[in-house]
Amino acid sequence: MDGGVVDWRAILDDFSAHWHVYVSMPFIAAIIGYITKRAAIEMMFKPLEFVGVGYLGWQGVIPRNSHRMASTAMELMTTNLIDPKEIFARLDPKKVTEELREPISRAVDEITRELLAQYQPNLWELMPQQAQRLVLSRVQAEAPRIVEKLMRELAANIEDVLDVKDMAVRNLVRDKAMLNRLIRDTAQPEMRFIAMSGIYFGFIIGLVQLVAWALTKNPWIMPIFGGLTGWLTDWLALKMIFFPRQPKKFFGVGWQGMFQKRRMEVAHDYGDLIAKEIMTVRNVMEAVLTGPKSDRLYAMIQREVQRSIDTQTSIAKPFVVAAVGSRKYQEMKHEAARKAIERIPDTLRHVEDYATDALDIRNTIIKQIQQLTPIQYEGLLRPAFKQDEWKLIAVGAIIGFLVGELQVLLVLH
Repeated sequence: MDGGVVDWRAILDDFSAHWHVYVSMPFIAAIIGYITKRAAIEMMFKPLEFVGVGYLGWQGVIPRNSHRMASTAMELMTTNLIDPKEIFARLDPKKVTEELREPISRAVDEITRELLAQYQPNLWELMPQQAQRLVLSRVQAEAPRIVEKLMRELAANIEDVLDVKDMAVRNLVRDKAMLNRLIRDTAQPEMRFIAMSGIYFGFIIGLVQLVAWALTKNPWIMPIFGGLTGWLTDWLALKMIFFPRQPKKFFGVGWQGMFQKRRMEVAHDYGDLIAKEIMTVRNVMEAVLTGPKSDRLYAMIQREVQRSIDTQTSIAKPFVVAAVGSRKYQEMKHEAARKAIERIPDTLRHVEDYATDALDIRNTIIKQIQQLTPIQYEGLLRPAFKQDEWKLIAVGAIIGFLVGELQVLLVLH
């Protein structure tokens, strides 16, 4: 270029002499685009724990922000997808009691024998076997009624004893790999699109780079365009995942954000993963028994067990109290409740299959996701990118710049 006039003859001569440099530019730009996309994707999920020294190092964006990510995702789930009261109303107390009849009978037998042997060993040993069986059968007959009553009370007041969001967040934070799977498996096509888009966008930018190099011969062209390729293709790919939310035409070509377009497929994937790994009956049981509201469940059980003991001994209560003492009688009731609570996890295993089918978490989530507004639906995945996407874009630009600089060294020197 001389005085603003392009010397096309000189450009053509240079292209002829160094055609391999020119031809390589769009292909190297495509490679830069792909590498920066793959790097951005992997940096979202890996490593699970911080690797580095002091502040110099890296931890996957999602694992590092596991509590925030999980809280945001589960806030959406508990607000729009899951209504604990409606879900647990699906459990039939009579059916649960029937499923648990045998393990309850065994537990009652063991607890009654243990208590009487502990508080009145002589009396129990001296009782004829027929009398022992009568005591046990009365208690066993009462136990299903207690379970059924507790189930009805639990279903009506489930939010008092179960914090669904806390349960889900605790499981996801405890198992960062599961949180990764929740996002990565749900958004697998989007991740693939991000990587492949780097090739297409990179090639196009490489063609512009070719023209800029032909006109200027400035060695800064390659690292600058490398950085531009990394930055622009990362930014563009992330935007194209979510936007536009509704189908629109651009230059006659229709487009809708990939994630928005795949709502039906995402609903099934998300429902599967939530039902199989997060909202499992076992996890729900654990949350009810160990979560922040578990003391309320124990209070309910203790109240019912103690009330049942008083009912069973109503006629003979003065004699029982006289035999064991008032303080020991209260102790015995507390001990009975404690032993009952102790056996809950093992007893409830027998109702897992029924509860899984009855609660039907998977189909509930699928149905609810399909009814979300586009903005609400976007919240299933968007939090994984939004807050830290600038870091991923910046890293893409840096990697692109460095590869561009390497291009200068390899191609020109």
